[in-house]
Order: sequence, then structure tokens, then C-alpha cells
Amino acid sequence: MQFDNKAHEDIYKKAQEWMKELFGTFVVALPDVPVFVFEQGDTLAQITVASWGSDDATITVRSWVVHDVEATPDLMHYLLRENDKFRFGAFGLDSEDDVFFEHTIVGSTCDPEELKASVFAVTGTSDRYDDEIIAKYGGMKSIDKLKEKATAAT
Repeated sequence: MQFDNKAHEDIYKKAQEWMKELFGTFVVALPDVPVFVFEQGDTLAQITVASWGSDDATITVRSWVVHDVEATPDLMHYLLRENDKFRFGAFGLDSEDDVFFEHTIVGSTCDPEELKASVFAVTGTSDRYDDEIIAKYGGMKSIDKLKEKATAAT
């Protein structure tokens, strides 16, 4: 695995230890990139450790809420209004217009409880909103998208 600097590597190793302690077999470390995947119920989260300058890194917890949804003005308005309700984290759209919810932590000051709180806040928010967004705007859950891809591959 390639790291941008020593801080990036150190914070990744720290996060890796905490993820194993906190979530055990429910977390998987990807082999070639500083990313973990966590599954909780029908919600998946991606935890990414990225360098931040030359002496720190960030830990971003992202969960895709809805895939294959049309990014209409009504949906955008809804997501922005809902963002106003959150203390930590926010909705966004990825390059394929899939809706995600994410929260970022400064790696050098993070501790296990903060990481745990971030993961549960992100996955809980994703799980709380997926059915509502699908009912109003269409699309599908991440877990259903994965099942669809797996079925298509066989």
C-alpha cells in the first residue's frame, strides 16, 4: 500500500487497529488502498484515510444512501434542507449522482470513541434516510445495488 507520507501511514495504522477493536469481523481493510468497508444491517460505509498536508491525515466516513436516483432540483433542495439539521456530516452527490452521507475527522486528534461515533452517525443517518428518499425520489439502496451487480456478474 502506498502512503503519501509518514503521518498518513501512522494514522492509517492507528485507524486500522481501532476499526478491528471496535467492529471486529464487520470491517474489511482493502488491500491496496487506505480504505476500510463496514457493513451494518443494509448499510455500507467506506472509511478512507487520506493525507492532509505533510504531517496529518483525515478519516472520512462515507455511506451511500441511494443509487440510481435522478438528481432533480426537488431532491437537491430536500438534501440541502436536511443538511441544515445535522451537527456533523452532510449529504452529497458523487460523480454518478448517487446520494451519500459523510463526515470527516482530523486524524491526528481522533480517538477510538470519536471514530466509533462518526461511523455510527453516518451509517445510522444513511439507514434512516434511504427508505424516505427512495419513496419520494426513486433509486435503490447500496446493498440492493451490490446484489444487482453480483447477479449480473453471474
